[in-house]
Amino acid sequence: MDLDLDERTLAFREEARTWLADNVPRQQLASFDTRDGFEQHRQWEAKLAEARWSVVSWPREFGGREASLLEWVLFEEEYYAAGAPGRVSQNGIFMLAPTLFSHGTPEQQARILPPMARGEEIWAQAWSEPEAGSDIAALRSTAVRTDGGWLLSGQKTWSSRAAFADRAFGLFRSEPASERHRGLTYFMFDLRTDGVEVRPIAQLDGEPGFAEIFLEEVFVPDRDVIGAPGEGWRVAMTTANNERGLSLRSPGRFLAAADRLVRLWRRHGEPEATADRVADAWIGARAYQLYTFATVTRLAEGGELGPESSVNKLFWSHLDVNLHETALDVLGAAAEVRARFVPPSLGETAFSASHAASESGPAAIREEPLDGRWPDGWLFSLAGTIYGGTDQIQRNTIAERLLGLPRGDR
Repeated sequence: MDLDLDERTLAFREEARTWLADNVPRQQLASFDTRDGFEQHRQWEAKLAEARWSVVSWPREFGGREASLLEWVLFEEEYYAAGAPGRVSQNGIFMLAPTLFSHGTPEQQARILPPMARGEEIWAQAWSEPEAGSDIAALRSTAVRTDGGWLLSGQKTWSSRAAFADRAFGLFRSEPASERHRGLTYFMFDLRTDGVEVRPIAQLDGEPGFAEIFLEEVFVPDRDVIGAPGEGWRVAMTTANNERGLSLRSPGRFLAAADRLVRLWRRHGEPEATADRVADAWIGARAYQLYTFATVTRLAEGGELGPESSVNKLFWSHLDVNLHETALDVLGAAAEVRARFVPPSLGETAFSASHAASESGPAAIREEPLDGRWPDGWLFSLAGTIYGGTDQIQRNTIAERLLGLPRGDR
């Protein structure tokens, strides 16, 4: 693994840094779990796409820059360091798109990927069912053959972005007599078509980050099947491995959060009680960065994301929780305040951009009142041990597929 960047890669990073500095919204966008915020983020996706920054590693014909995986990782670092908005399109560009690149037809790629890159079609993830969460192979939703396509029926739940999204992707049982991983087919479907009902699910903050999807004989044409009918599990593993292993949680997210944590700790007088935990979070973020560089090297040499992605998923999900819990302990009573504006004396202050890496005195600071990022981030981090496969599922995968241990009674 060579960590020395060549001139082309350095130039790419500098171009990304400059564009983000000039274009990242100065005012925080509304939450994309609200209708107004969703549309604001959709407009941001369009702006990224116009400058070919929305999907930098994709081929140019689909809106990308044909950047290397290493360049993509560096772009993600710059993106989070710039405080850019969350990616409302992440289900599509980080999970469905890799699946289409691996298993989709040229027609599907040409039809689906460009509007996805521009934010014109936002995708929801329709995996879990009421009795098939992390154990997705237990799903009951069905797909029945009909003229020119399929009729989908059933219920999906905990569907990310579904409350306001345009389309969704998920698995359905297409062979009634099949069990578990066999006889499943991977479909894309329109959330606004006849027979689909979307019921938002309110989170702790009252916003509908998820939704239930009810389908009653929803027609889906053959062209919206990814891979061969009955081979959906194999196709779905591409999606799952990307969610757990590389694309959904890039190192940039944790590097930026760890740096913010260090600044927060310094602003609050460097309390000794949390010093080791702050250091652990900073080290963990950089360890994850190096691990990702190793993964990128392996993929560039023709390797694939396999069950090792479960180790990765466990690591980053707990890193996220521990990092945010440490921040709340540093904040003390101020962590209980989730208001949009808090007096600077109670909230977090941050370095100005010109002094972020060097000075720590008062002259280097511009006051930024606590805006709810730490408590909100902590609440969201708790979900990381569940979505993408619970900790228990990941540990079973590691035990059986990596360590070769016998399957236990479930």
